Amino acid sequence: MDLASLGWSDFFAANFAGHREQGLLPARVVTEDKLHYTVVGETGDMIAVIAGKMLHHRGANAALPKVGDWVAIAPQPGENKAVIHAVLPRRTHLTRKETGRESTEQVLATNMDTAFVVQALDVTFNLRRMERFLVMVHDGGAQPVVVLNKADLCAEVDARVAEAHAAAGNTPVIVVSAKTRKGIGQLREFIKPGETVVFIGTSGVGKSSLINRLNGEATQPTLEVRASDSKGRHSTTWRELIPLPAGGLVIDTPGMREFHMGFADEGIDEAFPDLMALGAGCKFRDCSHQNEPGCAVKAAVESGTVPRARYESFLKLQRELAFIAEQRKEHTYTVNKRRSKLGTKAWLRNG
Repeated sequence: MDLASLGWSDFFAANFAGHREQGLLPARVVTEDKLHYTVVGETGDMIAVIAGKMLHHRGANAALPKVGDWVAIAPQPGENKAVIHAVLPRRTHLTRKETGRESTEQVLATNMDTAFVVQALDVTFNLRRMERFLVMVHDGGAQPVVVLNKADLCAEVDARVAEAHAAAGNTPVIVVSAKTRKGIGQLREFIKPGETVVFIGTSGVGKSSLINRLNGEATQPTLEVRASDSKGRHSTTWRELIPLPAGGLVIDTPGMREFHMGFADEGIDEAFPDLMALGAGCKFRDCSHQNEPGCAVKAAVESGTVPRARYESFLKLQRELAFIAEQRKEHTYTVNKRRSKLGTKAWLRNG
């Protein structure tokens, strides 16, 4: 594949110039298995490992190569192997906070143009979860699209679509069925040659089945969901970049039972554009939309213009993000204090 069909652009070319001068080649990460990777470039696909120097100076694990990343590689003569020496700056990203770890960022995918937020039109349909995904997609810079799958199982499609539109703000909402192929053509319209899309959602919503429809064959394993509660098992256990026959690339991600908010500094504003617009009419510029007098947002909730559940979801996400920001601040303070002590000890030893 040529670089353009893999998603190469002027953005990456500009950031790669210095690496090319060192004799390195550009490639894109297709799969990741701990610290072993499959990368693909103009010379084809190769197995790759990280250079020791890069691994030693990586800092956070989020800086290591992830599926979708463009990397600078040195192919090994006579072997179908390469060494990764650098990760190019990411144009977009999708991250979450790692489960059970304080302020640790987990990168799920990078450099995608569009993120399909998949919800199933069954008993698992959840607007609040959808809002959570949208906040993170917006913050990472990709264009979100809400995909309501399993339309064949829903007797009230129009009502669910109306609810999704109300919660999605300005984000497009499309209805599909991987089983009957309904809406697959509309889904394809969002995937352009040379662009990358990612499917995200909880287990059992049908991400892999939709990818199989787009690809024209069963490339991704699928599992039946439990009839009792529509809960699914993880059919995808790794992230992978897949080229599509009609052009474009897709990243499939494992289903996420939990999606802890990451570091969405601005994503919440874009996920709730209706509340942001109302907030401009509040009496106080720094209104928290809770107890202040003259709050236009609370007035809209009381009048029924804004659903109370959406308003409460907005406040909950704000509190969660504020808590994570405070955790990061404390973590940074602790790390800097420890480094300062180590630096002082080293100075005393050498002085």
